[in-house]
Amino acid sequence: MVVVGPHVSIITLNVNGLNSPIKRHRVAGWIKEQDPTICCLQETHLSPKDKHRLRVKGWRTILQANNEQKKGGDAILISDKVDFKAKQIKKDKEGQYIMIKGTVHQEDITLINIYTPNTGAPKFVKQHLIELKEDINNNTIIVGDLNIPLTPMDRTSRQKINKEIIELNEKLDQMDLIDVYRTLHPKTAGYTFFSSAHGTFSRIDHILGTKAKINKYKRVEII
Repeated sequence: MVVVGPHVSIITLNVNGLNSPIKRHRVAGWIKEQDPTICCLQETHLSPKDKHRLRVKGWRTILQANNEQKKGGDAILISDKVDFKAKQIKKDKEGQYIMIKGTVHQEDITLINIYTPNTGAPKFVKQHLIELKEDINNNTIIVGDLNIPLTPMDRTSRQKINKEIIELNEKLDQMDLIDVYRTLHPKTAGYTFFSSAHGTFSRIDHILGTKAKINKYKRVEII
């Protein structure tokens, strides 16, 4: 979760499928409890026809990217409490990202919600960044499940990061993008995922912002 300026809070969550009514009910309850301005979900596993399954009272604006195979899938839910106007929406046909450009209380925002499959994740993220390069500006916030620990501190194993992740970090740096959590919490080890196969925790869900707007970020936390 990140709080940006006086008006906007954004939460991101990989829901790992929303085809179960019980799970949808739990997620809706969680969203109401957190009460964010914008909620970004990944791996909804829904089809384009399933928009009604994302309904949460108080978050009427729903935007989603899906593919027909019900794999991946991203959604953005925007609170009725804010004055949001969408100017442009861009979706990946595989349901791996959705981008919205618009205004929240007359302030420009470009929000990109990404889900990256865990095989070849750094390459996928880099590719998406190149595809969206023209759309990324100082008002951009990129959130989602990138399936990548960006630094050794993002894993309990403290394992070194590989060449692909080093190259991705270089790309982020070239684009003036920063890991908001690591920037605001340089010494905190916080995790978002537990691997039962390896018995390790890692931080693979991220919120990226631009260096120019770092002062806008009031707070970022792992819920």
